[in-house]
Amino acid sequence: MKVLSVVGNRPQFIKSAPLSVALRETGIDHVVVHTGQHYDDAMSAIFYSELAIADPRYRLDLRTADPDAMRPGIAAAIAAEQPDWLLVYGDTNSTLAGAEAAQAAGVPVAHVEAGLRSGDLSMPEERNRIAVDRSSALLFAPDERSQAMLEIEGVAGEVAVVGDVMADATRLFAPLARERCPITREPGSYLVATIHREANVVQPRLGRIIDGLNRIPEPIVFPAHPRTAAAIEREGLELAPHVEVIPPLGYLELASLASQARVILTDSGGLQKEAYWYGVPCVTMRPSTEWVDTVEAGANTLVGDDPDAITAAVAGAEMPARRPVLYGDGHASERIAGVLLGTMRDR
Repeated sequence: MKVLSVVGNRPQFIKSAPLSVALRETGIDHVVVHTGQHYDDAMSAIFYSELAIADPRYRLDLRTADPDAMRPGIAAAIAAEQPDWLLVYGDTNSTLAGAEAAQAAGVPVAHVEAGLRSGDLSMPEERNRIAVDRSSALLFAPDERSQAMLEIEGVAGEVAVVGDVMADATRLFAPLARERCPITREPGSYLVATIHREANVVQPRLGRIIDGLNRIPEPIVFPAHPRTAAAIEREGLELAPHVEVIPPLGYLELASLASQARVILTDSGGLQKEAYWYGVPCVTMRPSTEWVDTVEAGANTLVGDDPDAITAAVAGAEMPARRPVLYGDGHASERIAGVLLGTMRDR
């Protein structure tokens, strides 16, 4: 059996790593196509070396988020490899392009992180999730909430609740990450901020978020996404002295930094979950989230771009005394591999 994975940004590299191991251990031939949607070295190439996983067989090196530009290269890889399944992850334009290329080639699509919804159709990620779920033959849902959403929408594919592969990555790589902290501050003595969503790196939202960070009376370490750093410079925005801007970090360095922070401020979906697993309160600078359970558990606060709400949420941020287990037990990859292998037996 052969599975072709399409990845394009760092969260997808992280998700594919434990799954690649599980597929290999199950005897499935796993081939990876990297679209090049993220091309900064610290956010893509370094990931493969630091986690000691095999390089992608296909590097499209497109340096764009345009799915129209991605489809021909993905289609060529599909034609060369003739996979039994095409595997896509999450909600990026690489996810959408991979699903569309597979559909055109008559290859069934399996979607990891299926059924997640924020309810905000202004987000391209939300539209991508819906489109890919509608075209998938296998939908790997992280939890029962996602499964219920897919049932409400009446998707045609088979749904399996498997847990979250990001939990697998956290379980496997957290011990390594602790040794890779890029700063010398004491644990709990700083905050971590990340901003990268398309809606948040344009005015006036970006300026309002920066205003909120500037008002917080605590040290903030801010690994700046290349797009965010460029927008800050372009718009002439200034960060207060207590906001320490550093270059983008590799996965292990960011995991180490974030897991030892007092609070994480982010617009990243993945980091919201990781904050929960690390036991670090999260302030999400978005008006909505697909990871609703973290908000309902009291571990994550949605603040949008309101500077007052950002500062108030940070001041009051703390983890709840009791944290329910969310998004699986860290063994989703093995379940996904088992389901894929079972489709061969059913033929």
